[in-house]
Amino acid sequence: MNIKPLGDRVLVVPAQAEEKIGGLIIPDTAKEKPLHGKVVATGNGTKDEEMILKAGDEVLYGKYSGTELEFEGEKYLMMRQSDVLAVIE
Repeated sequence: MNIKPLGDRVLVVPAQAEEKIGGLIIPDTAKEKPLHGKVVATGNGTKDEEMILKAGDEVLYGKYSGTELEFEGEKYLMMRQSDVLAVIE
């Protein structure tokens, strides 16, 4: 991984959107953006906020959270730790 988030930011790989429901194939325009993903990299935190997330955590985040990035053909979301709503255990 060549991307290292700074401060209280985390890099998340979003889960894949469902492509089939039952026997129907959903076109790209109708797919809903997934609201969960896997943390692949974290910053060190800030003096005011300790980094509690770590690489490998499965997380839930808000619908409009983060900034979409594409690096080496892979799609990522860069967001602040405070945009993460929960860790899935």
